[in-house]
Amino acid sequence: MKPGKLPHDLLAKMLGRLPAGDARVVVGPGVGEDAAVIEFGDRLLVAKTDPITFATDLIGWYAVHVNANDIAAMGAEPRWFMASLLLPETASEADVTSIFTQITEACTEIGATAVGGHTEITIGIERPILVGCMLGEVARDRFITSAGAGPGDVVILTRGIAIEGTALLAREARPMLLSKGLSDASVDQARDLLFRPGLSVLAASRAAVGAGGVTAMHDPTEGGLATGLREIAIASKVGLEIDADAIPLLPLTQEVCAALSLDPLGLIASGSLLISASPKAADAIVEAVRSSGDQAAIIGHVLPAGEGLSLVAGAERKPLPQFPRDEIARLFEQQSARRG
Repeated sequence: MKPGKLPHDLLAKMLGRLPAGDARVVVGPGVGEDAAVIEFGDRLLVAKTDPITFATDLIGWYAVHVNANDIAAMGAEPRWFMASLLLPETASEADVTSIFTQITEACTEIGATAVGGHTEITIGIERPILVGCMLGEVARDRFITSAGAGPGDVVILTRGIAIEGTALLAREARPMLLSKGLSDASVDQARDLLFRPGLSVLAASRAAVGAGGVTAMHDPTEGGLATGLREIAIASKVGLEIDADAIPLLPLTQEVCAALSLDPLGLIASGSLLISASPKAADAIVEAVRSSGDQAAIIGHVLPAGEGLSLVAGAERKPLPQFPRDEIARLFEQQSARRG
């Protein structure tokens, strides 16, 4: 199989084989769901695990924020973080110190606490791999899933697409970008998208849920916005009509993707949050997100499942594109094949 997420049909087949015997599981495994939700006294426990495999220079920082975003997409607050860190034999004490420092600083930024995990030096790998696990909590009347979108809802996107992908490419493929004509200043600005506007969707999630009327939320990550939209459609059993011209796209992202012949719709997209909401609440949610310091835009509508997933650009209507693997994985695979 190609690098990237398991195909949705294969993942659904595997998840369908899992036993469901614990009545305390409110939200279990499912295509498009960001995290599990478990009954836990007067609150709900929200649990998420996600690996970091692309980034290397800020792997600890990434792990905290990427996992926290999936907790936030459930309307919950991230509280406790664990990490399983696999290091190559070439790792140094300075490398380990840097990763632990990143984890500590990132947890402090979002108000979470690092509570444990596992570390080992592993044969057969060339760079660090970190698998994070974030636990959060949420009041029973505030948790959101990816499965609540219904026909007639509007689709809202915060910030813009492929913030993470743009920053990753600037960090991991700088020589390639410079050879394609980007300036040092542009690559530096793209690198800094990790921090300005940043990857965290916590503020946007809090603002949207606080405004009321949210029916579903989803954190589009690997596979980009197009895959995130498809996942929310699968989870909610709905169709979608997306206005291509309404999708916020940073000029830097456009420049980086054009230079490398990548489609921003399929580029890893942490930093944005997908929201579906009742039409009456949409403007209030957009305004609340903007008041929190983020941007937000209405990019489409939810349709009945039979109407499928479409992307409208001007007068042209076409199927929403599919990305079997993330555009960044495709690029790195091509580069590896050329070197081989």
